[in-house]
Amino acid sequence: MNGINIKESLKEIHARIEQAKKNRPDDIQYIEPRLVAVSKTKSVELILEAYENGQRHFGENYPQELISKATNKQILENCPEIKWHFIGHLQSNKAAKIVTLPNLYIIETIDSKKIASILNTVLIKNASASMNVYVQMNTSLEDEDCSHLKFCGLMTIGKYGYDTSLGPNPDFLSLVKSKETVCQELKLPYSSVELSMGMSNDFEQAIELGSKNVRVGSSIFGFRERKTK
Repeated sequence: MNGINIKESLKEIHARIEQAKKNRPDDIQYIEPRLVAVSKTKSVELILEAYENGQRHFGENYPQELISKATNKQILENCPEIKWHFIGHLQSNKAAKIVTLPNLYIIETIDSKKIASILNTVLIKNASASMNVYVQMNTSLEDEDCSHLKFCGLMTIGKYGYDTSLGPNPDFLSLVKSKETVCQELKLPYSSVELSMGMSNDFEQAIELGSKNVRVGSSIFGFRERKTK
């Protein structure tokens, strides 16, 4: 452990989120940001502590780790309102194992028609309700018959290490533009399409540009300890 206080960290991040909300243009003031605590490589104990301090949305990058945590007895018993976000690259051979997990809220990284089709087929076979998904930027907008996938919005990670003092992140601006295009072409209400962008180092700027979903890990749980050879 690195001595980080999760309760105080969450309090500080929420205060920064509130300030970022105030800096947004009036036309996107209605968007209520959602904080996703990125808990990859973090212990069950830390997840329980964050949950006890009000955190409900958690993000995991690796299929096997998400499977382990989503089916963990302690988490199932003590975190009935937990909502899991899968935020990593999803391979086709892992899709069936992920999509039927308990408390899975959304898959944020639909980056191909193939993955979308596989997920939809699994949901139909398991007689499951529709699954929330974000489409990762650069994915084709061609029609795809996936009635069991609920399109919630667009997602980008953005260029790593971008200096926010230089102005708005071009990747974030590109995603905002993509949202406008999608809403026009698919005739969707602008308010119905979410943006998922922003992490520990740039979530405030992302919120100011209209992000609904921000993913924060190290600012909550501390930096991940590197493995020694």
